[in-house]
Amino acid sequence: MAEIVMCEPFALYNLLNQCRCVPRLAEINYLCLIDARESQDYNTSHVITAKNATVNSEGKFLLPVAVEVDSMQHIVVYDSNTSCLQEQGRAVECAQALAKASRYPVHIVRGGFQRFSALYPFLRTEKIMYTIMELENLKTYPVEIIVGLLYMGDQKQGMDSSVLRDLKISAVISISQSDTLESRTIKGNQTILNITVADSVSSDLYSSFERICSFIGSHINMGSRVLIVSRQGRSRCSTLTIAFLMHHLKYTLKEAWNYMLKCKPDMRPNTGFLQQLSDWELHTMGTKVTDISESNF
Repeated sequence: MAEIVMCEPFALYNLLNQCRCVPRLAEINYLCLIDARESQDYNTSHVITAKNATVNSEGKFLLPVAVEVDSMQHIVVYDSNTSCLQEQGRAVECAQALAKASRYPVHIVRGGFQRFSALYPFLRTEKIMYTIMELENLKTYPVEIIVGLLYMGDQKQGMDSSVLRDLKISAVISISQSDTLESRTIKGNQTILNITVADSVSSDLYSSFERICSFIGSHINMGSRVLIVSRQGRSRCSTLTIAFLMHHLKYTLKEAWNYMLKCKPDMRPNTGFLQQLSDWELHTMGTKVTDISESNF
């Protein structure tokens, strides 16, 4: 029987918004998301792509139809408001049924639909069935790094006014290859900081770390939300995000790296940026703690 654990709403938010060439929700064995509430509640509104749990005549939860639970990479359950494993609510009962068939931990969303939908109302829907094409064309949002404060995504997301509005973004840091000088302008209600750096092993991001950490810190200290974007949202923006975590939360490079992998598993600073992060660790910690020659880097 698989382990049953609680997860925070932002962990589900990040699972829903992973994207490679297309949203990962289109992958058949990526996510099994189960709404354990009564059918009438589910039909009124539920988290995007969630399936309603079914019960038998004795009220026992059944495994979802046409879903190979044992091959699912992620299994997540929520009910109305379960907040701990000791509660004998519908989410726990449903998770127990799923855990018998799963090879991976079954996660229960802390606070259930009430908390998740309050934080991410734009991810609620009444839609029940999706075609593969619909899943491949779903809008994805930037991943959440620090809850309600720091987000990371690609250039397309950084220019999408509905994304900026839904996430209540106050400032955008855009890292791109351009002939224009760095500038600080206002676009709509967002402060835009443009950083001109190519995604190359020979490019210098290190000299921008102090400035960017100060910029992000000044905004989130006021409770404002910041989005960091680069073209694909994998190398340059993840480098800056890791640098900020090391500076702001006093993480080692390894700690920040592992934290980022949980938020966005396909993030990947290039080797030149990795070396600059190692130098940044020396600057922030006073010593190099992390061995970047290890296989996980």
